[in-house]
Amino acid sequence: MSGSAHPDHVREDIFASWKRSLQLGVDAGNLGTRKIPDDNEIALRRERNLHLRKAALAAFRRLEPHLSEAKSILILADDQGVIIDAIGDESVLDDGQGIHLEVGGQWNEKFVGTNGIGTVLTTGKPMYVHASEHFVEGIQSWTCAGAPIRNPFDNSIIGVVDLSGPPDIFRRHNVALVLAAAREIEIALAERQRQDRTQLLEAFLQSKYSRTDSSVLLLDSSGRIVFRRGVDEARFPAPEKLIVGHKLLPDIEGISDKDLPRLLPPEVQAQGLERLILGNAYRGAALFLKSDGAGLRSDFSARSIRPRRNVSEATIHIIGSSPGMLEAIELAERAATANVSVLIQGETGVGKELFARLIHSRLDRAEAPYVPLNCAAISSDLIGAELFGYVDGAFTGAVRGGRPGKFELADGGLLCLDEIGDMPIELQPYLLRALEQRAVYRMGDNKRRAVDVRLVAMTNRDLRMEIDKGRFRRDLFYRIGVVTIEVPPLRQRGNDILALIEHFSAHYAQETGRPKMKFAEDTLDLFLKYRWPGNVRELRNLMQRIYLVASGPVVTARDLPPELRRDLDEPTPEADSLEIILSGHSGDLESIEESAIRRTILAEKGNLTRVAAILGISRPTLYRKMRQYQINRS
Repeated sequence: MSGSAHPDHVREDIFASWKRSLQLGVDAGNLGTRKIPDDNEIALRRERNLHLRKAALAAFRRLEPHLSEAKSILILADDQGVIIDAIGDESVLDDGQGIHLEVGGQWNEKFVGTNGIGTVLTTGKPMYVHASEHFVEGIQSWTCAGAPIRNPFDNSIIGVVDLSGPPDIFRRHNVALVLAAAREIEIALAERQRQDRTQLLEAFLQSKYSRTDSSVLLLDSSGRIVFRRGVDEARFPAPEKLIVGHKLLPDIEGISDKDLPRLLPPEVQAQGLERLILGNAYRGAALFLKSDGAGLRSDFSARSIRPRRNVSEATIHIIGSSPGMLEAIELAERAATANVSVLIQGETGVGKELFARLIHSRLDRAEAPYVPLNCAAISSDLIGAELFGYVDGAFTGAVRGGRPGKFELADGGLLCLDEIGDMPIELQPYLLRALEQRAVYRMGDNKRRAVDVRLVAMTNRDLRMEIDKGRFRRDLFYRIGVVTIEVPPLRQRGNDILALIEHFSAHYAQETGRPKMKFAEDTLDLFLKYRWPGNVRELRNLMQRIYLVASGPVVTARDLPPELRRDLDEPTPEADSLEIILSGHSGDLESIEESAIRRTILAEKGNLTRVAAILGISRPTLYRKMRQYQINRS
């Protein structure tokens, strides 16, 4: 390649990579790349990326049986372009060793120029590099497609998944395959991070340190901030150093209090560092900060969402300080800063839509549109037109002149798809294409319309089970679930129930013009024992009913609806005896499984390692079952 003229037949991304390769001084006559010569260094690099390799394990195992017949190999590289895992066709793996397309091979652009690993790392985009598009002559007999793997915590690129082989395996849709694999890996990473953060938060809340009013940061074992309390910009001079996701300290296991002044940024002062233990395992540490100013700690039991522009509505409040709610709130606020799709899961009535509004309220653009669509409330014949719009004459009954769809209306803002599990399977590929291409085509039209839309999807279904049943596409699940927020059911939120009663009581007292009611102690005890199948929505409706029909200033059990009192009189599933369970009176196999897990957690006092061993299942399987049945370890 000479000069700077852009050949018409060369794609823009490839041409830009060629120019970078020239500037980096890469020799186009090379026969391959280089390999790290020290096996110990390779082993150390693989160990450092063990979390990434474990997250990729399920996706690689799922694809491995199909690679041999496809004459291809699947590669996992780290954030420096070094290959840390490779599987697939044995003959192709052997051929790859000739160019160091093997574990330890260095595929950064600075070593080998344009290629499906290094160029993806540089651009941050999924892409393919085919045959002569490679910069180095020795690898032009290969074709490859790569996709970046992003850390769900901060959206940084931490690796690449790549499909490589001889030129005759080239298909443009190979990019879609590696992109789906990358999304699957990101979801596995997010799940692992969620479990780690939950355990760290539980360790903190169970420690004596949680009862102090100090400003505190919770750090994982790598020194990254995963949660904070009592930290605001008015009182601390370096807010950018104290955001969730920032790596504040190096590996903290060996750090002592006297090391903190040397390791912390000068503008961040700490009172001390306390390690947190849960289940006899080290989970991280709590770092207590010195405030730069006076003042009371903010109220962290609620988040306020301001009304949308040009919309007549009141300020929305998310009430809750239980561990599950704190985690969900913090994760939603962090997701708003990353340009990724979000999946919000939870039972009916838990308030999933509030978290969608919370994400929208934290977007950079104050005027960003918020466009909701309930997939279950529209017939399968019309949902496509609602999503993508249509042109004049697209179908019988179409509005003259056509109409834009929800995607176009949400351009520059947030599209909220409620009950996405009810979306017809035949429409799901079009949604996937719109998300991947960031563009839509109206029904009856071939004009491409670019859209910049942040997607938040919500569901009360277990989408993994829907995938197994053939009712939801696996690739779409990986695309929409890069960040997954689990909103806990009300029965798992402890004293949040009392806080919500106080909140709704104040609201309906003002709305009805009645004095604020008091609740008898035994009535509050009943509320805490009740399982709340309708969750927060049921509690809100109950409070409204009380203010409409209760006669006295004190609410007693007699003021509660008969069905609620009847449910309280009936035994809960946890109270069933083993004999009743085994005789089938508790329902189907899922009921038996749920009860067995609950009983074992109770017997082992929440030690999930012991629970998994007793039940004969792995810890990841136990976590999945606990999510499926909405089981809290406490």
